Amino acid sequence: MGVQGLTRLVEERGACFAELRLRDTKLVIDGSSLYHWLCFGCAADLRRGGDYGRFAAAVRDAFVQALRRLRVPFVQCFAEADRDIAGLAKRWGCPVLSLDSDFYVFDLPAGYCPLSHFQWRGARAADGEQGCYVPARCFSVEKLCGSFGRLNKRLLPLFAVMSGNDHVDLAALDAFFVKARLASGKGGRRGRLRGLLRWLARFAEPAEAVDGVLRYLRKHRREEIGTLLCAAMEDYVPSEDKLEDFFKNGKYECEAARKADLPQWVLDALAKGKLAPFTSNVLTLRSTFLQVQVEDMQKPSAHRAALPIRQVIYGLLLNVSQNTEAASPSKQTDELPVVCEFDRLQNTLKKTFVQAASLPTEFCDDHFHLDKIMEVPMSRRQMLLLETLGVKMSFLESIPSHLQLPVAVTCYWIRCSEPEVKLHQLKALLLTIVSGELQRITNDPDPAVLCAEDDTIAWKEFLKWKEEKLQNDGFDLDAAHSFCQWQCCLQMGLYLNQLLGTPLSEPDISSRLYSGTLVHGLYQELKSTPSVENLFSLSPKMTQLYQVLLSTVES
Repeated sequence: MGVQGLTRLVEERGACFAELRLRDTKLVIDGSSLYHWLCFGCAADLRRGGDYGRFAAAVRDAFVQALRRLRVPFVQCFAEADRDIAGLAKRWGCPVLSLDSDFYVFDLPAGYCPLSHFQWRGARAADGEQGCYVPARCFSVEKLCGSFGRLNKRLLPLFAVMSGNDHVDLAALDAFFVKARLASGKGGRRGRLRGLLRWLARFAEPAEAVDGVLRYLRKHRREEIGTLLCAAMEDYVPSEDKLEDFFKNGKYECEAARKADLPQWVLDALAKGKLAPFTSNVLTLRSTFLQVQVEDMQKPSAHRAALPIRQVIYGLLLNVSQNTEAASPSKQTDELPVVCEFDRLQNTLKKTFVQAASLPTEFCDDHFHLDKIMEVPMSRRQMLLLETLGVKMSFLESIPSHLQLPVAVTCYWIRCSEPEVKLHQLKALLLTIVSGELQRITNDPDPAVLCAEDDTIAWKEFLKWKEEKLQNDGFDLDAAHSFCQWQCCLQMGLYLNQLLGTPLSEPDISSRLYSGTLVHGLYQELKSTPSVENLFSLSPKMTQLYQVLLSTVES
């Protein structure tokens, strides 16, 4: 994210920061930065797929559920969030908390607090005052500019654009850096950044600086590059959209959303995080990036297993029906919409155009247009979900409602996984789910239901077993690939369920559903000690749940 090398450059100049005691103030938090920072800073076993309680492949989805559970107000921006974050912080007069170096460039009146200097674990009592504060460090753009010869802070967006940010990588500017003697030399990239800042300090205004840059370029390229630079600099102008209205009345309106011309229920669901950004990317860009996990890079991508689910999602979003296909069979390939998927092919990034599925006729009358999906009876929406996963509701009736979707996805995974799922892998996954249920009823019991003593004993014995038997050594790549496929299927099953208005209860993936360390450990133990399958025998309730889960997915 942001301008490569800028964070280290700023950190070198410690005088650009001021110590800050954060208390009794609003704080605009960059959610994407936060959950990635937590993910990579929590020492989760990412090699084995992570733990959903401590973050994993579906990190964004787990994070959103955690925010809801903790009642933290949040909004999911429709497009790039930086300008919205800056605009909200400016109107609220509060700092921004992020790890995106783009916020060193924005003019933020209350400053930018890097997450790396936000000591949330070390909240302290204030001397002589009530309450506590969080020690932090706040960046001052004025101090940075002052260290480069009184550089005008309005020139920082041009600096970011010319340095190659997330939005622009201008190879055409190479001639400028060579002729202006700013090309990377002994100082490397940071030396080039420092040199560019000093060079820009000679100009009073951005327009003057742009003209100065263009003088180094060939005449026939100047107009084109000048227009591109000016347009890219607009990315650092705080948004005028009134994002604060969302936190007052739940309504989020922005220019990008208005231009997309999407149904209001879709826009509302996106803003509230009830639909993933995956959905808006498909609708507006007709493309999506599929996240690579720690999987066998010599095998097809783990996302291939979930392709049929994604195709149904594409069909719903892009309004595809078998009636369209039947109307002109000779033009079927041309008329079915496609979505560009970026996925891996071995170790390289590959772009593939995937056709949307043509939905069964019974699901494709006028009601199944995107703007009318929520008008369709819930029973029909549930039928489409289960048809996609290849499961009948009668098979799920004995499963607790909050586990029905994961179990349905597991049935789909068994059917679509390549190579085939091994029995020990399946049992390890189901035992992991059961362990999460046991933790739930013992640690967060329902006040209306008394926790049985045998459940408490079983939980203590399980913790003892984990401490004694669960080792973090050894790594089975085949098993890892298979479990990655399950996670891909779960994620797309969640997205399809959300798009259909949750005809099945949404599982709590923010904790207890999946632990990569545990599922891999159980798999290894089951291969050598099959009796591990009786791990929860002290709890009749958990023993029965495991047997029900196993019989359901094997039927």
